[in-house]
Amino acid sequence: MDRKDWPLRVLVAGPGGRTYLEFDGTVTQEKYDGALAYFEERARWNTQRADHVPADGPVTPHAPAIQLNHSYPGKRVADPGKLGLRHDYPAPITVTDTAYPSVAHAYWALSVAEPESRHTIAAAENAPAARTLAAGLPRREDWEHVRTAVMTHLLRAKYDQHPGLAEVLLATDDATVIYDDMNSAFWGDNSGQGRNWSGRLLELVRSEVRMRGAGIFGV
Repeated sequence: MDRKDWPLRVLVAGPGGRTYLEFDGTVTQEKYDGALAYFEERARWNTQRADHVPADGPVTPHAPAIQLNHSYPGKRVADPGKLGLRHDYPAPITVTDTAYPSVAHAYWALSVAEPESRHTIAAAENAPAARTLAAGLPRREDWEHVRTAVMTHLLRAKYDQHPGLAEVLLATDDATVIYDDMNSAFWGDNSGQGRNWSGRLLELVRSEVRMRGAGIFGV
């Protein structure tokens, strides 16, 4: 307890009373009214703060969060829905003149140190097979520092090259994207135990797709 607690001490003591601190002196009606006014102002300030909306909009999304559960999509379908937002969904992309069956294939191929091994990974039967191949090869020394930028580049390529999947992504509105990945606590949310970078980057790319559609910056 110190001088910051003066209003509370005054309310407890009441008019004509004394607090346990000698230097407070006798509580006058004026002091008591001042303490009441202090707490009334604090209550008013807290109410206004709760109702305050930042200049660029509310902090929380108005669309319910969406969950992208861990899965193993084997083949493309006409209407994949949210499954199409998974990195291992077979939506082929071309990056620097190289074709990959999925974002996951490209990610794992680019993660290895030996360029000659990348074609083998790109030709893997599915995304889990591509990951297994990459795990058995030397990793790029700087991979942990560049992997988020690489994934961002690959996701941009995916949604640029697959307009239908871009529409699926846009349909999530401003929802928080929760991406589960049992193989990675970095990329997956995993019941709140992971960093959810996949979900965060999907939200970023979604915003970029919407920006282009709105013609911001003339794009």
